[in-house]
Amino acid sequence: MMWYLILIAVVTGIGVMVARSRVRGASRSRPPGDSRWRRLRRPFQHPPTPRTSGEVVRQPPYAFSYGAGGKGRFCDLSQDLNLDRLTTWKLPVLRTPDDIAQWLGLPVNRLAWLAHRCRRGRPEGVQQSHYHYRWLPKASGGMRLIESPKRELKAIQRRILKEILQAVPVPAAAHGFVRGRSIKTHAVLHERMHVLVRIDLRDFYASVGFNRVVAIFRTIGYPREAALWLARLTTAALPTNLAGPPEDPGAVWRYRRRHLPQGAPTSPALANLSAYWLDKRLTGLARAFGANYSRYADDLTFSGDDALDPKLRVLIQLIEQVVRDERFHSHRKKRRVLRRHQRQVVTGVVVNDKPNVSRRDFDQLKAVLHNCVQFGPASQNREGHAHFAAHLRGRIAHVQQLNPSRGAKLLAVYGQIDWGR
Repeated sequence: MMWYLILIAVVTGIGVMVARSRVRGASRSRPPGDSRWRRLRRPFQHPPTPRTSGEVVRQPPYAFSYGAGGKGRFCDLSQDLNLDRLTTWKLPVLRTPDDIAQWLGLPVNRLAWLAHRCRRGRPEGVQQSHYHYRWLPKASGGMRLIESPKRELKAIQRRILKEILQAVPVPAAAHGFVRGRSIKTHAVLHERMHVLVRIDLRDFYASVGFNRVVAIFRTIGYPREAALWLARLTTAALPTNLAGPPEDPGAVWRYRRRHLPQGAPTSPALANLSAYWLDKRLTGLARAFGANYSRYADDLTFSGDDALDPKLRVLIQLIEQVVRDERFHSHRKKRRVLRRHQRQVVTGVVVNDKPNVSRRDFDQLKAVLHNCVQFGPASQNREGHAHFAAHLRGRIAHVQQLNPSRGAKLLAVYGQIDWGR
């Protein structure tokens, strides 16, 4: 009897060791679909580099240069740029903070003030910050922080977006905030499919930290010094005295480290570039399973025919593994598997047949417009939109894009609103 128990223990132990080795091997492996991963390794994610790595010189090479650990010793971090990439994408050549200040038409001290180039690296209070802060409830519960840059910083971020970030190509799977792509192009890929899988990334912008943004600008071709300054201009660190909302006081801790601010013009483009390898790997994974994949901001969508149905469990496990490997987090409570007999919705668009706006969303917008006509637009601007008319026109344009006849009906009601009331 004793030998029998020992044999069972040995066999069980070997089984556990094999299972663990398989799990470790799976975590190192990459889903099929892109054979270049070993060579490319991590686009837009450089390995950590010491802050003061660079040529040591005796005189400050530029304004705000880093010391090299001794009197009269400074690090020049402006030499390791990739001129070929900058030239290929026709980007401005920026090496130092002086170059960036000259490109923006600002004194370098003003640039340092906008980038919070100080010992603490964050504003002391809300009044000293370059952002406006607003807490909004999430549809799934909890609170979301909207960080809108003030006028001067917003103008700088728009220039960085227009002259640098928009010139950098993103994978074909990314449809959110990409020129020539939209919610409709995202939805069309998944119309009339047997099964559809939706996975949501949790705290998408807040999860993209300062170091990852520095790596993006480094990969684009900028030297470390310029990348550090560009990253400071496009990320945010909360003021020390900003408190969380009464409904969810702990929400503020998700935003304490420097991150992409939701509300900045540059954040969607930088978030897309941070998900570069996520999109590449999930595209290859979907292709191996005979499925379609696309991403709109933080919404990942997969779809396929009836042959995909028995493979869903394995597919979802591999998707979750890839998401974790790429340092994102999925929102498991918001994961959905929708089959043909159910209403299949992709980013608010019904795709069971051809892409169309849902009846509920159409009726809700129609009711808002009718109430604006009857009671005045101020009565319906419950979220405090500064440009409520433009907000409504944008929602109507979304409906027009998917269903022109319904959009025309809404536009006719919009024309009856008295904006002077």
